[in-house]
Amino acid sequence: MGEKRRNPFQGFLDTMSEMSRARELGRYGYEPGHEDQQRTHATAWVPTADVFARSEDLVVRVELAGVSREDVDITFSSGVLTISGERRSELNEEEVSFYVRERFYGVFRRSMTLPPGIDESKIDAEFDNGLVEITVRGGATAAPRRIELKDKSG
Repeated sequence: MGEKRRNPFQGFLDTMSEMSRARELGRYGYEPGHEDQQRTHATAWVPTADVFARSEDLVVRVELAGVSREDVDITFSSGVLTISGERRSELNEEEVSFYVRERFYGVFRRSMTLPPGIDESKIDAEFDNGLVEITVRGGATAAPRRIELKDKSG
């Protein structure tokens, strides 16, 4: 019987790791080796994004650390902007034993509906060191329309 490796990080927890562990436990339940399960489209990782206005432009920034530019696809169809792709692991997982594994690999997809009337020619995208920045020129000028809420209770 082989000697079990001691985890040098055992007892070392930070708030984010513990929240992630609790979320995974609540989502999938406890199964020995559950971190080794294949990820599917339902459990694919979701990269973080910021959406903000810069003057009259709408800007979408998506953090894609470890993803190469060639593995990112940006599409715009029927008013929906979609950023998708894949982050691949550079490790041979048969040769390594993880002590902590918090980075997700595999396919990802983020979609957002843009304001009506956006012309595809007004959308630019740049990739810089794992950060994708999409600028929709004039996309932040559409002001939301307030809808009156009528009280029928009295």
